[in-house]
Amino acid sequence: MNEAEIVEIETWLDLQGLSGMSEMDLFNGFCARCLAADIRLERASAFVDTLHPIYEGRAFPWRRDGEVEKAIIEYGSSQQGESADNWQNSTFYHLLQIGEDEMRHRLTGVDDVGFRHLTTLKSEGCTDYLAFMNRFSSEGSIGEMDCFYSSWSTADPEGFSESDVHVLRRLVRGLALAIKCASLTRIVRTLADVYLGRDAAKRVLAGRINRGSAERIEAVLWYSDLRDYTRISDAAAPDAIIPMLNDYAEAVISSVQEAGGDVLKLIGDGILAIFAEGDSASAATAALKAQMHLRKRLVVLNKTRKASGAPATDVYLGVHIGEVFYGNIGSDTRLDFTVVGPAVNEVSRIASMCRSVDQDVLLSDRFAAALPEELRAKLVSVGRFALRGVGRAQELFTLDPIILEKYRAAGRAQHAATQSQ
Repeated sequence: MNEAEIVEIETWLDLQGLSGMSEMDLFNGFCARCLAADIRLERASAFVDTLHPIYEGRAFPWRRDGEVEKAIIEYGSSQQGESADNWQNSTFYHLLQIGEDEMRHRLTGVDDVGFRHLTTLKSEGCTDYLAFMNRFSSEGSIGEMDCFYSSWSTADPEGFSESDVHVLRRLVRGLALAIKCASLTRIVRTLADVYLGRDAAKRVLAGRINRGSAERIEAVLWYSDLRDYTRISDAAAPDAIIPMLNDYAEAVISSVQEAGGDVLKLIGDGILAIFAEGDSASAATAALKAQMHLRKRLVVLNKTRKASGAPATDVYLGVHIGEVFYGNIGSDTRLDFTVVGPAVNEVSRIASMCRSVDQDVLLSDRFAAALPEELRAKLVSVGRFALRGVGRAQELFTLDPIILEKYRAAGRAQHAATQSQ
């Protein structure tokens, strides 16, 4: 590879890194360009740790023949189980232990290449192996993302030439920077989604970050909390509370998101969500669908928790529709993207009425009026009530017990099917 070809690849990395190309496309494009410039790559892989509630990082495998099982591998914790064993037997772990940034292994002429992965490469016909670690400074790291790891293999009988090694060492620095840029962008989006909710995250990342930047919208409001949470938390072991909150929050949040809603706040055992897509009828229908998903999930969850001896409970839910201000509230240095307005207060009062009337779900008269007629027919009135702090009394509804039992039965069937597998 001559200097002009090297500069061409470096320029491509610069431009694609600036344009926002994904990590996978950057890596695959880089490998293809190296191959076209006569670096005889047979296998390559790269990985970078991330900041994500589930995954520790992402890996990007590449093969000359294109036969990779997955273009992106998202991996979990490397601190336990098989993942820990694989990591501790890797060339990169060895490099970290000895404080080096580069390793080369000739795979021909030796019986034991020292690492399981290299044994596999040798059996597949590879003759030479390179590993690079491009470290980030502490100021340039986020979470565990403090390094870019890459490996390169050839099947050429002579292995990599010294020129190949020099060129890869030079070019991989630019690749590391471009992939780091793409990874940071993805991490920001993930964190915004996780901590703000999908719709709020989209608005904030689009530039809605000024205090007082809010719009008036009509939305279906969902407020739920756990039945007897105070009593359970007082009686349960302290280390059982967080798992319990997580289990029930997972059931609520999954149900809301599956139906197209957005969770805005987790307040202890309470959850505030909105449904604002489409017209009022569409949003109300989506909220009712989420409630039905939730009832099925709760049956499965409670059976599982009771079987393990963990405390189990139920979810109270209030649903309302009204006009709210949706946007940034707070100080110049600490903002919250949320909804405010009388309707938010009303939905929390409606949820709290569940205890008084012994119902799991209560729906406001405005919400009931927004539903399509065929869904409205599935509701029954529980009476007219004066809500604390709310100026007008209103009629509240719940789902017909026959309908609720239908979804609970579906949950029991799902649990039974899972247990029989």
